[in-house]
Amino acid sequence: MAGKLVHVEIGAEDADRAQGFWSGVFGWEVGPPMSPEMDYRMFRTGEDQGGAIFPSDERGNLRVYFDTDDIDATRAKVQELGGQAEDKMPVPGYGWFAACRDTEGNAFSLWQSDESAG
Repeated sequence: MAGKLVHVEIGAEDADRAQGFWSGVFGWEVGPPMSPEMDYRMFRTGEDQGGAIFPSDERGNLRVYFDTDDIDATRAKVQELGGQAEDKMPVPGYGWFAACRDTEGNAFSLWQSDESAG
């Protein structure tokens, strides 16, 4: 469904501390780091939506992703309406994302599922 919030990423200076906080506040089960090289910890907030805690030196680094059926058309619409949209980037085997900003400077990203991305 286009426009549905599908993913949120929570930046953390200390991933263990952030994991303890969000697990404690909402009871989320946060998984372990994806690999020793990638401290990206996935969680679910409900049946469909989920997110991840990721390392970030920038405080207040929260990222939201909205689903789209056509990332190129949605990027064009963002730009047409006065926002900014970067080029789409592949997440191999999963889909495409594009970082954007609305007319007020708020950051958000677009997501299109596509297993052939890469």
